[in-house]
Formats: sequence, structure tokens, C-alpha cells
Amino acid sequence: MAVFRILENCGSRIEVGKREFAELGGLLSYGWMAAEFARNAATYVRKILNGANPADLPWGQSTKLELVINLRTAKALGLTIPKELLVRADEVIQ
Repeated sequence: MAVFRILENCGSRIEVGKREFAELGGLLSYGWMAAEFARNAATYVRKILNGANPADLPWGQSTKLELVINLRTAKALGLTIPKELLVRADEVIQ
């Protein structure tokens, strides 16, 4: 809980769902990939334009989540990110 208090006092966010927040200074983001979301949306639009009833279409979910870690923010907060987490990240911001 101390980490959350430090981040709160610094005005920083620890985790957000969109990668842009990590790019703008958040500690990390873990969420859906915008490109995959756009592809799925395009598929739905195509089906609807071809006559499918929107109510009959299944609800889709992202199958790939993206982890982005901002090491600059971690360093500024005095945090060390475990190597096990860094190797699993899709992107590490230096």
C-alpha cells in the first residue's frame, strides 16, 4: 500500500488500461491493444453493412492484452521493476 500512497502524493498513476498513459508518464499500462480493437470493430461494421442484425452478433473481447512499463517513472519513484515482469512486457519505455 505504501507504493500507492507514494504515487498518489506524486500525482502519478500506477496502472491504466491504455498504453498512451504509460507513454505520458504512468508507471505501467495493461489493457487491450488498440489495433486489435479497430480490426474487431471493422469486422462488426462489415457484417452489419452486409445485412447482419447487430443484436444477433456475438460480443467480442480482445484476445491479446498489452503490458507497457515506464522505467523512467519507476526510477523517479525509486521503484525497481522485477526482471520477470520486464521480460513479459510488450514494451519497456527507457
